[in-house]
Amino acid sequence: MPTRIFPATLLLALLAMVAWPAAAASPPKVVVTIKPIHSLAAAVMAGVASPQLLIEGGGSPHSYSLRPSDARALNEADLVVWVGEGLESFMQRTLAALGEKVRVLTLARAPGVKLLPSRAGGAWEASPEHPDEHDHDHHASGDFDYHLWLDPNNALAIAELLATELGRLDPAHREAYASNAQKLAERLRVLDAELEQRLEPLRKAPYVVFHDGYQPLEKRYDLNAVGAITVSPDRKPGARRLREIRATIGQLGARCVFSEPQFEPRLAATVIEGTGARAGVLDPLGADLPAGPEAYFVLMRNLAEALETCLKAP
Repeated sequence: MPTRIFPATLLLALLAMVAWPAAAASPPKVVVTIKPIHSLAAAVMAGVASPQLLIEGGGSPHSYSLRPSDARALNEADLVVWVGEGLESFMQRTLAALGEKVRVLTLARAPGVKLLPSRAGGAWEASPEHPDEHDHDHHASGDFDYHLWLDPNNALAIAELLATELGRLDPAHREAYASNAQKLAERLRVLDAELEQRLEPLRKAPYVVFHDGYQPLEKRYDLNAVGAITVSPDRKPGARRLREIRATIGQLGARCVFSEPQFEPRLAATVIEGTGARAGVLDPLGADLPAGPEAYFVLMRNLAEALETCLKAP
């Protein structure tokens, strides 16, 4: 029987198939809209890949406009993680255009994530000068408060959701995602206990916020917010609204009025003039924080520190 001679290229290919396994699939490309949620995703993906943050620096989801590079990143993503139409309204048209090509995780509608109804009445109500203000308020879309990450219990649920979703997209790293999510959950429970201890002495102290975007934090730790300067951060309140808030500060003895770094600080200064209330700053998005797995923890501790500093008894 004649000897069969294999071409050299075929022989090398056969040896390669035996000696080396096929290359592992690339980890999924993940795009996350805001820094606090990106931080949780970065922790779950640690050691595998890094998610991309859409809104960097001090950008606000209430007034953000997509850049061409953002559109490309979303179009090339395997998974997009956002809170929902009540926060990042600029995303709705883009996500609709992507269709089923990209998997989308909408946290506001995800199981295990608690969404609180928006507050109304008294110091939480829209300005009489702008009776339609609530209709344009991105926060009040569906009459819910979409700042859900400010409750560590929601962060726990988000960590689990991310691990599950990433495991489906990337089975090769499913165990890594699950392990990372478990470690993240342990850290979140420790953070929750720390914040509860730190904020317990402040439970009765009344204060006013720039806009009603802290209810998950307030409900979790039983804090005493008594009103907001505006229901929508992208709409400037009128003179009558400012007078109402100033009256609320006097009537309820609010110790502090908190502004935000993303919006006009002079409004808070105008409101507290002549009231005896202090001025403070709360940043629910971590404008100046470096993005990454530690950002969520620093953000939450910074909120506690700002509340402590401004609300402590004189």
